[in-house]
Amino acid sequence: MSSNPLPDPLSDALLGPAEIRELAAALNVRPTKQRGQNFVIDANTVRRIVRTADVGPDDVVVEVGPGLGSLTLALLEVADRVTAVEIDDTLAGALPATVAARMPARADRFALVHSDAMQVTELPGPAPTALVANLPYNVAVPVLLHMLEHFPSIERTLVMVQAEVADRLAAAPGSKVYGVPSVKANWYAEVKRAGSIGRTVFWPAPNVDSGLVALTRRTEPPKTTADRREVFAVVDAAFAQRRKTLRAALAGWAGSAAAAEAALVAAGVSPQARGESLTVEEFARIAEAAPARETTPEPPKEPGK
Repeated sequence: MSSNPLPDPLSDALLGPAEIRELAAALNVRPTKQRGQNFVIDANTVRRIVRTADVGPDDVVVEVGPGLGSLTLALLEVADRVTAVEIDDTLAGALPATVAARMPARADRFALVHSDAMQVTELPGPAPTALVANLPYNVAVPVLLHMLEHFPSIERTLVMVQAEVADRLAAAPGSKVYGVPSVKANWYAEVKRAGSIGRTVFWPAPNVDSGLVALTRRTEPPKTTADRREVFAVVDAAFAQRRKTLRAALAGWAGSAAAAEAALVAAGVSPQARGESLTVEEFARIAEAAPARETTPEPPKEPGK
């Protein structure tokens, strides 16, 4: 009796360098810097991403920027369903056919949304449980935050981004690279670095290194009476002038430096601190202590109107 394992019907479904270039040539596609396109051409890399994302047979995965389908096919190997969001007309038109040709048994579990991810607020089928994507470098942070905001069912996220962006997203308070992306991502999730990706697995090879970032959704956001927009307004103001003390940096937000100091003291934060030292919970406390804004009362209505 042979000891060789039975052949895996999906083993040849993934795209390698030759298949990627053949597809691109047939579609007359060249990756563009404008859209931050770098196609993954290594099957081992996309399978590693899927393993690191801990995608399983019960997951409904949303993928942003699938390109020619390298990661899409690897996700379809293991997930229950995959919905890909693609803005490029040519790539969006070709991807369903690629899935049907290379993985026909799973094609009915794939859906395509031809749209700008920043405009997507609903998806077909069951609510997504995971976001896994090789995000275009030039829009990675806004797309990530948009998806986390609009799809609260996403429990786990694994994104591949520029290494510098990965460091910023996963940075802790006090780090030199801690900033707006760090705080806003932490509002939604626990964030950590999950590995590095070499340049040679992409076509074309980028001029920068890439990193994986894993996010696990918080069971609830930081407890605060302020809403997310109010907290994020404080974060934006604090880092707009990150070299200044919070008393000075938040003067515009509060209406004056004195009002900013009063809000900081009320929140239990030193007015001499800087934004890079604060946790998301401390930013939330500052938002709670925002000074009341003067409003112009509406004129009384005339009788009979």
